[in-house]
Amino acid sequence: MLKLRIISPEKILYTGEATRVKVPGVSGEFEILNNHAPIISALQPGVVMYECDGQRTDINIMGGFVEVQKNNVDLCVEIE
Repeated sequence: MLKLRIISPEKILYTGEATRVKVPGVSGEFEILNNHAPIISALQPGVVMYECDGQRTDINIMGGFVEVQKNNVDLCVEIE
């Protein structure tokens, strides 16, 4: 299980667990699953999708970055 935090300058959008996270990286969309390799990546405008307990949530973003380390996924994003 991933520990996911999605924040924007205005507010905290989500803090909790997720089974998978899909983000719009600048080199293309990629998915983060349990035990993903450590990574820091810039994000381009698009959709961040995360899933928890079978519930899928989509968030439209204008950009930002993601950091993944030891099943912790932190996203700092600009929202519309």
